[in-house]
Amino acid sequence: MSTIANLLTESRRYPAPEALRASANVGPEAWDEADADRVAFWEAAARRLDWVEPWTTAHTWQPARPLAEGETGRFGETDLSVPVAEWFVGGRLNVAANCVDRHVEAGRGDKVALHFEGEPGDRESITYAQLQERVAQAAHALTELGVVAGDRVVVYLPVIPETVVITLAIARIGAVHSLVFGGFSGEAVKFRVEDTGAKLLVTTDGQFRRGQAVPVKHQADHAVSGDNAIEHVLVVRRTGSEVAWTEGRDVWWHDVVDRQPTEHAYEAFDAEHPLFIIYTSGTTGKPKGLVHTSGGYLTQASWTHWAVFDAKDDDVHWCTADLAWVTAHTYEIYGPLSNNLTQVIYEGTPNSPHPGRHFEIIERYGVTVYYTAPTLIRTFMTWFPEGLPETWDLSSVRLLGSVGEAINPEAWVWFRREIGADAAPIVDTWWQSETGAAVMAPLPGSSTLKPGSSLRALPGLGTLVVSEDGTPSSAARAATWWSTGPARRSPAPSGATPSATATRTGPPTPSRAGSSPATAPSSTRTVTSGCSAGSTTSSTSRATASRRSRSSRRSSRIRSSARPAWWGWRMRSPARPSPRS
Repeated sequence: MSTIANLLTESRRYPAPEALRASANVGPEAWDEADADRVAFWEAAARRLDWVEPWTTAHTWQPARPLAEGETGRFGETDLSVPVAEWFVGGRLNVAANCVDRHVEAGRGDKVALHFEGEPGDRESITYAQLQERVAQAAHALTELGVVAGDRVVVYLPVIPETVVITLAIARIGAVHSLVFGGFSGEAVKFRVEDTGAKLLVTTDGQFRRGQAVPVKHQADHAVSGDNAIEHVLVVRRTGSEVAWTEGRDVWWHDVVDRQPTEHAYEAFDAEHPLFIIYTSGTTGKPKGLVHTSGGYLTQASWTHWAVFDAKDDDVHWCTADLAWVTAHTYEIYGPLSNNLTQVIYEGTPNSPHPGRHFEIIERYGVTVYYTAPTLIRTFMTWFPEGLPETWDLSSVRLLGSVGEAINPEAWVWFRREIGADAAPIVDTWWQSETGAAVMAPLPGSSTLKPGSSLRALPGLGTLVVSEDGTPSSAARAATWWSTGPARRSPAPSGATPSATATRTGPPTPSRAGSSPATAPSSTRTVTSGCSAGSTTSSTSRATASRRSRSSRRSSRIRSSARPAWWGWRMRSPARPSPRS
């Protein structure tokens, strides 16, 4: 008979397959290399990207300091200043060009970038060359609509190709995107429109969900009904439903984007130039705006994707998250595209029109890497209590991934057995919106897997458990998780003043070699943050005890203005070295 005690004991282990050990992108030596010099480690990762201008200083760090009498902190809730970290100072790059143009220029334009499947069954495969042309057209359209570098654009779209296209186009011209889940209410979108000071809202007439055409435009109309800086609403025709229209403000995608030139000369931006704002919420329930910047974020997104998912040229990668979640920003847009992978994106729900829709899609496109949430895995277990039938051929799957919340060991084992043929490794990734990319995860060619565990911090990053006063603790109960390594902003906790990290200076050797990933160091004061070099300007955290909890976060709300408060924010850096285990 099962008891709580024996359910908490997990003794099963799954060593990395020998073939995978031999071919893995990253081996166990990466931990030693990173421990020897974390800044140099992240510089090497950053060189996997294309830089128009090389950086002169890899990393600078100003730790928090006590405020002088009469001096006010940014958040008014602490007697410490906000730490300041910068990554790849002096370097300039274009994020979108790193995800699209460089692959076309390298002769890989005919490779499929996106396999799109709509819920009604409509399908489209888009090559990198075609994606480059569509992004160019969208970039011209943004310019025509008056959007310039630094402007904010809110994107309220379902999982369709236009969402990827407009996101890359916004990044291409140096504007700042904020994606909103297509299922959110008009009031939720309204808050983000006003909070970011957005100039443009991109939306759709409707979306297909659970077998129906669901109207969306009326929610967008509500979102722009208040006091805001919106000049235009750009509307994608997806369902063909009737919509209300405001002349002079509303414009159709097909009228504005489709007539634009298919070539666009991109500009390079500073490594610390803001790339996107993503909202999360803590115990207050009010959304908190986090800012990730360009060079460090792309470095970490690209490198962790390449390392954790062991990305191979013939992979077909499917991250099932909605494009508005940080999971999709990093491992459905920027990570896989920067690594020149083929991906699947799917508009609908997993049981439309039947519970096996995902498996049907895996078989159709030959998905090799399937990255999804424990909630869905447990749902599959209820839909298929006797295990998956032999209806679908899932033999293409070589690697599985879990993200979103803790995965219980029995769901982990079911996932491996039923979808991975009891052979595919599972990379259980732990991270949050603040970190921008995975902080803890197995390396599939090196790690011995334990069901329900993301094991340890990735190379170049670190985690430790601390007590309330910031002292490293061996007791997990009532303790706080810290992520250590370089990152971005937040007052240090009482009794734990972050120590400065070494700054490496001197130009890197720019390289186009491959479409490999690049990552930047990470650190935060709680389980929440750990953003990489270039990273999140995020909320101040008061972490909880659980390794995987959505920790309590307090942060200053982004304020709308021509130059909002987040524009000048800088992230915090490593607090203290962490043990490797």
